Amino acid sequence: MFDFVISLVERTGYFGIALLMFAENVFPPIPSELIMPLGGYVAAKGELNVIVVVLAGSFGSLLGAMFWYYIGRMVGADRLKRWASRHGRWLALSPHEIDAARNWFQRHGWAAVFFGRMVPGIRTLISVPAGMAEMKLLPFLLYSAAGTILFTALLTGAGFLLENNFELIGKYMNPVSRVVVIGLVLGYIYRVLTFDRRNAARAG
Repeated sequence: MFDFVISLVERTGYFGIALLMFAENVFPPIPSELIMPLGGYVAAKGELNVIVVVLAGSFGSLLGAMFWYYIGRMVGADRLKRWASRHGRWLALSPHEIDAARNWFQRHGWAAVFFGRMVPGIRTLISVPAGMAEMKLLPFLLYSAAGTILFTALLTGAGFLLENNFELIGKYMNPVSRVVVIGLVLGYIYRVLTFDRRNAARAG
């Protein structure tokens, strides 16, 4: 996989970076912590422009964010509430919690989107509640773009400075992604196991 990414970026340049970042956001087979530092490394060799690398990676990433945003819009909070009323335990959500989450997102969603786009493991997921909460498209795009450009610029800049050692970025950031994902899985398991108790407490 590592050799494939290097080969694709070196052969297709900006298009390959945008394509890989889109794929990473839709179904993350390749971490952005590898793609963007690689783009920075190729730019450091003089084969690409570092600013265009950042823009290409950000563009691909935003396309992936839009995909999940519209998935969230299509599912919608009302449909999710119907699912939760029938399968709440396995969704780890009750209809009440969905309403509360939607209200919170409508008030503070910009911060969740902006910071979420910079957190490995959360970057893709944050687009779904934004869509479900029917966050307006323009603010979603603006805050997503701001967080995405900052994140991709940091990764690209690190690859540009480290050059031949760019893969060290992925080595140190991948554990962060794993911790976030493990935390999400453990949180889900906890909510499934305590679902009845939480709802009984709310009813009381």
